[in-house]
Amino acid sequence: MTKSSEKKIGEILLELGVVNEQQLKEALEEQKTTGEKLGEVLIRKGSISLEELNRALSIQMGVSTFDLSNYIINPEVITLIPQDTAVKYKVIPVFKVGNVLTVAMVDPSNVFLIDELQRVTQCRIEAVLAEEMVIRKAQDQYYEGAGTINEIITSIDKSKLRDEETLGEEAPIVKLVNLLIVEAVQSNTSDIHFEPEEKLMNVRYRVDGILHKHTIIPKDLQSAVVSRLKIMAGLDIAEKRIPQDGRIIKKIGGKNIDFRVSSCPTINGENLVLRILDKSSMMLGLENMGFPQKEREMFEDMIFQPYGIILVTGPTGSGKTTTLYSALAKINREDINIMTVEDPVEYQFPRIRQVQVNPKAGLLFATALRSFLRQDPDVIMVGEIRDVETAQIAVQAALTGHLVLSTLHTNDSPSSFSRLIDMGVEPFLVSSAILGILAQRLVRRICSKCKEAYVPSVALLKSLGLEEKADSGIKFIKGTGCKLCNNSGHKGRIGIYELLKVTPKIQELVLKKSSADEIRDLAQKQGMRTLRDVAIEKLLAGETTAEEVMRVTQSII
Repeated sequence: MTKSSEKKIGEILLELGVVNEQQLKEALEEQKTTGEKLGEVLIRKGSISLEELNRALSIQMGVSTFDLSNYIINPEVITLIPQDTAVKYKVIPVFKVGNVLTVAMVDPSNVFLIDELQRVTQCRIEAVLAEEMVIRKAQDQYYEGAGTINEIITSIDKSKLRDEETLGEEAPIVKLVNLLIVEAVQSNTSDIHFEPEEKLMNVRYRVDGILHKHTIIPKDLQSAVVSRLKIMAGLDIAEKRIPQDGRIIKKIGGKNIDFRVSSCPTINGENLVLRILDKSSMMLGLENMGFPQKEREMFEDMIFQPYGIILVTGPTGSGKTTTLYSALAKINREDINIMTVEDPVEYQFPRIRQVQVNPKAGLLFATALRSFLRQDPDVIMVGEIRDVETAQIAVQAALTGHLVLSTLHTNDSPSSFSRLIDMGVEPFLVSSAILGILAQRLVRRICSKCKEAYVPSVALLKSLGLEEKADSGIKFIKGTGCKLCNNSGHKGRIGIYELLKVTPKIQELVLKKSSADEIRDLAQKQGMRTLRDVAIEKLLAGETTAEEVMRVTQSII
């Protein structure tokens, strides 16, 4: 029988069932050309994840060194191994995938210990190597105190939280912050708000675009919680007078999670917001985003044009970046050169040269965009057009044979023309360069487990412009609330899209600096469906509610 240490990594990946023969064959062929390691090729091609490769390497080598500092451990996983057992054997559970529990230990070659842990946990144990001191520190942070947020808060000895320099390193504070972050990730939260009030600190989660109160933290723990978050994000804990921005990268449940952290001083203390970027949950693909067929076909036709500007507009959190990434994924191929400048780079693609802005070093959107023009690109993606310089370079790039994709903050598609003109771009350049403008929003989906039909009132139909359907027996769908959707009646979100294609007549209106209303009227006559039109289509299809349609499109009728 062949020892695992004598096996090649490809054989082990095949045995684990994470790749098939064809994927392995293609990767081996590509490896001969690139000179990369086989695992690197498979990850780049999307055949395996980093976790799957690390697991295969640990099998091949018989041991794996594990960096616990990169992980935030789920409290539910911690309970799988009792504290006295963990302390006795110098181990700590890290994450569980299926029935496989990854455990960090001082001696991962101890088969008797692994057998004992398998008996205790009823899981298959994946043993990884970690330093004893690191394991002890993790045990202190995760085992001390009770399990729920309120119990942790109650158990904290506030008299010990005095030293400003060590506030953020106290084990109960570390555990409290970790649990708040884990619960946010588990509930598909997009942003965590730590909001100081006069006598307390509120913690709110934004789920599916709506903020919900989650926890109240006593005022005397506020400084400790803020210090912990600032330490994790690499911010200056002594500086409380000016805003700061930082970043946290952690693994939770085996997934890489990126947190963008922003602090802002208020009269009641520092307000912190964590934007959660979970790359593994990003559903790329225009076909996965709720595009109506007509708009999707038009948009796909635009992104395959050789030159011009395509703008995606909408407020923060409306899915603009996902749309741009899905467009790049669609056109990404060997025979074109794609370059992007972003703030931040949220998702990495093979073959695409991606640049992250760095204001401190003087690398701004305009700076990067100017350098791109000397890099022989076919397609350029600019994260956002924020100023006249970026706008002018983007227009120039489009007029000199490049396809430019970018975002703009406007309410709807027609408003984008006047926005660019107001920024200082000449109307004849705007009308010549732009191929199309996609405005979008996200509406909440109705929960599939608790949905039910009801007959809408005449007043509701009238407010939606559907009064002619009052006597047709029309029914709407709503969610009544259940455990799956946290009693909200909604689970997940879906996009609504308004696509304006620039025609010769639209160009004439732009040249004349016509109003957004005039451009909208003409675009609708030429077949454009507004955000409200598409939202009502989703409503009638039973995908969203009347309240969501009103909430998201009321200001853009």
